[in-house]
Amino acid sequence: MSRLIAAVFAAAVVVPAVAADIDPGRLAKIDAAVAAAIKRNDCPGAVVLIVHDDKTVFRKAYGLKAKVPAEVPMTADTLFDMASCTKPVATATSLWILIERGKLKLDDKVAKHWPAFAANGKQDVTVEQCLLHVAGLTPDNSLKDYTGTRAEMLQRVADLPLQSPPGTRFRYSDVGYITLGYLVERISGMPLDQFAAKNVFTPLKMSDTTFNPGKELWPRVAPTGKRDGKIILGAVHDPRSFALGGVAGHAGLFSTADDLARYCRMLLHDGELDGTRVLAAYTVKQFTAPHPVPPKGKRSPGWDVDTGYSAQRGNVFKPGTGFGHTGFTGPSIWVDPPSQTAIIILSNRVHPDDKGNMTRLRREIGTIVAEAVREGGGKGEPATVRSPLALCGIDVLVRDRFALLKGRKVGLVTNQTGRAADGTPTIDLLARAEGVSLVALFSPEHGIRGELDASVGDSTDAKTGLPVYSLYGKRRRPTAETLKGIDTLVYDIQDIGCRFYTFLSTLGLVLDAAAENHVRVVVLDRPNPIGGALVEGPVRDPGRSSFVGFHTIPLRHGLTVGEFARLYVADKKLDVDLAVVKVEGWRRADTFDRTGLTWRNPSPNMRHPTAAMLYPGIGLLETTNVSVGRGTERPFEWIGAPWIDGRTLAAALNERKLPGVRFVPVDRTPTASVYKEKPCRGVDILVTDWDKLHPVHVGLTVAVTLRSLYPSDWNPKRFDTLLLHKATFDGLLAGKSVAELEKAWQPALEEYRVRRQAVLLYP
Repeated sequence: MSRLIAAVFAAAVVVPAVAADIDPGRLAKIDAAVAAAIKRNDCPGAVVLIVHDDKTVFRKAYGLKAKVPAEVPMTADTLFDMASCTKPVATATSLWILIERGKLKLDDKVAKHWPAFAANGKQDVTVEQCLLHVAGLTPDNSLKDYTGTRAEMLQRVADLPLQSPPGTRFRYSDVGYITLGYLVERISGMPLDQFAAKNVFTPLKMSDTTFNPGKELWPRVAPTGKRDGKIILGAVHDPRSFALGGVAGHAGLFSTADDLARYCRMLLHDGELDGTRVLAAYTVKQFTAPHPVPPKGKRSPGWDVDTGYSAQRGNVFKPGTGFGHTGFTGPSIWVDPPSQTAIIILSNRVHPDDKGNMTRLRREIGTIVAEAVREGGGKGEPATVRSPLALCGIDVLVRDRFALLKGRKVGLVTNQTGRAADGTPTIDLLARAEGVSLVALFSPEHGIRGELDASVGDSTDAKTGLPVYSLYGKRRRPTAETLKGIDTLVYDIQDIGCRFYTFLSTLGLVLDAAAENHVRVVVLDRPNPIGGALVEGPVRDPGRSSFVGFHTIPLRHGLTVGEFARLYVADKKLDVDLAVVKVEGWRRADTFDRTGLTWRNPSPNMRHPTAAMLYPGIGLLETTNVSVGRGTERPFEWIGAPWIDGRTLAAALNERKLPGVRFVPVDRTPTASVYKEKPCRGVDILVTDWDKLHPVHVGLTVAVTLRSLYPSDWNPKRFDTLLLHKATFDGLLAGKSVAELEKAWQPALEEYRVRRQAVLLYP
């Protein structure tokens, strides 16, 4: 055995795999992969740590920490220069904390907080664009710009011109994150290293994570390349960060595998670890949610998701469902929430000669770990990655070669949410499906592309040339004339689980028209994004049917669209041929974040699953003189009015200790709808635990609190427009408590549960 290979195993520190659903035999293949990488001179050594189901199931140190001036074995507690992993772990996390506290908004112009940055056409660059690397900034500016004082260096960054129009192109940019790191300082009043230490690393007990590690840590620090002919030890490798004093938004952080494991576990715990909350659950979802970046790829506001920088995902984990980052000096992180797995690979591949390449090893380890994760079987069972992706009805239909529609003349009721898992519109799939004749399209509220907030007219689909008949204009249901030549209506629209969201009304009217015209209906089912296990709120009063209260169901109905169709047909005793193509891989308790599916706004103001979760309660308030966030970046996640005192309201609501939610005072000026262009004070609604949240309870609590605090300002006159339950409305006006209001509707809700049980399709 060579001296180098002997060092690989002499330095190894092992933690045996203990999770029941991971194969330790497959994980053992990591040894050979790292040994081969060291032999190829891809790196002098490495530390690999795997987290699965909240346990460290693999932890080993390999090879050498230093080759020169003397060989030093790698140890598992080695501190590594994290290079660009600084971006998400320190900079983006700090920014999201500031966003959560109301100090910053994603759509803020950078120049709002750093006026000098507006120079040379950058006045419209936003914080979010910098986070996503689509700001149009240069990847790196000249090293000549990093001379003189720190203030002079940052002024040169502010003076840089754009390389492309903001939002038009993904261009990975250190300059963008240097900018963001400086924003943390300007907004918080603390340098980035101090803010991150106080708000992230110390709360998470990441005791070895720091910028500019002190000399007492140098014996554990992995050296990197050379600067001025000398090996770099204890200082950042990146020359721009070094010039800025070792603290910059793009590079400068040092950390260990164990510390990063705590950070990743925090993210997998939706922002909380060991009883300490660093980020709200909704913040973690936004921080890690995939966004398309042109021309092709996905990033989150802080992480890589699916681009050319995603090698560490490996070849098995599903693209688009995880997130991670790499660093120039050799580190990488990959987190796969569907399997509750994190992969941390740390190396100083630039030691000692600025060579080495970790891409191949990252991909190999990512693949090995994914193959080791299994569905929960015991010894001897094949190791297979648990599927992170729910298969919607359209995906099942495609897989089954459109057998259900062969020989059929189809009218498709859909909008922009009707897409297969790969993003292909259902319109296109049916238009080219062999043996299927797509005759016409029908559009619901907001139109076929989901962009309109007004009445929708008929049109022609530009791509297929098919007529598009509006079901949200003068016509609310298909007519005999629009159904000419059609024997099957296919429905594929993402609902959000709330009674007054009108897509279910459209489905009910489609079923009515189909029964009258002897047309078959096929519903391509989709998950209920706010979960199907719980029902909540009053069942609509009998005899009060409207387009925002179409059927006798509660506000949070707990049904998929396929299940609603079955309920409606049963309740109305409709004589209609109904088929539901079920979702595969979805369980009733799963909220949207557990489906692995890409969120597409079902309507212009339903921009995030968190908004959908809150909508059954907060949406009730928009019939009153309160802004629910339309015209801001947080529709249904913020409420406000000129007469509200945000601090008073937040304190009163937080005092009630509502499960799964907190309130933070935030001022906003809506650009549309209620109080357009008028400064408003109000509260952000932060969802901290989706499983504990009861949105209707939250909405009623807000209503009761507004009536208590602002009896002469808040006007509840139209509150019953969406509530459609007179007893609850009268009780609210009479000053009853939320508990008293909820008690009144329980008998009807229990009766609904019985009706609902008969039509459920999912466990």
